[in-house]
Amino acid sequence: MMRQFTITVVIPTKNEAGGIAEIVRAVKPYADEMLVIDGHSTDGTADLARQAGARVVLDNGRGKGAGIKLGIAEARSDILVFMDADGSHDPACIPSLVAPLLGGQADLVVGSRHHGGSDEWRGDLDNFLRAMGGGIITIAINYRWNVRITDALNGFRAIKRSVATALDLTANDFDIEQQMVTRCLRKGYRVAEVASHESVRKWGRSKLPTYRKSYLFLGRLFLDLIGL
Repeated sequence: MMRQFTITVVIPTKNEAGGIAEIVRAVKPYADEMLVIDGHSTDGTADLARQAGARVVLDNGRGKGAGIKLGIAEARSDILVFMDADGSHDPACIPSLVAPLLGGQADLVVGSRHHGGSDEWRGDLDNFLRAMGGGIITIAINYRWNVRITDALNGFRAIKRSVATALDLTANDFDIEQQMVTRCLRKGYRVAEVASHESVRKWGRSKLPTYRKSYLFLGRLFLDLIGL
């Protein structure tokens, strides 16, 4: 069923040499194209990704969102799967992630950590603030568009390429996932979720500082709610 459509797995990276080759090799059985969008890594990430079989494109240095938009433009397949390069997402979940797209039930599918669980939730202040902020954003989206999703910010997701290119995404930073959901809902596309378990980051360091980047998500939420 998957081979009725071609699939590109897009992996944004920056200094993920510890495991990028492992991720690319694990993705191979589920993808027609493995596309690594590299943020000018200094640790050899791009070379390791190429050696493992991925096509590597350097981003413009403006942030994760800009990298994802570049991935949308560069991808050659019908369906795009986005996943992180830190080992927190399981490539074996790709078939369940794309199934609602292939079955005609959705246009964007997000992996839900609320349904699948997360090893990252450790009960500390940092994780509490992330969960609270993500919950507020998701609740606002649900009431604004009369939907019931649980995890609007998870980066593990699949979308039809035709839909992705029609969204006119403008976010250049970590708020890109949020904007992708709201633009889909605003344009009448169907957003669905499937259970997805999140593992603890296996290598490297997080690029998302909870406190310094909080304004991005709150500002994006304001713009989303007023229709900009």
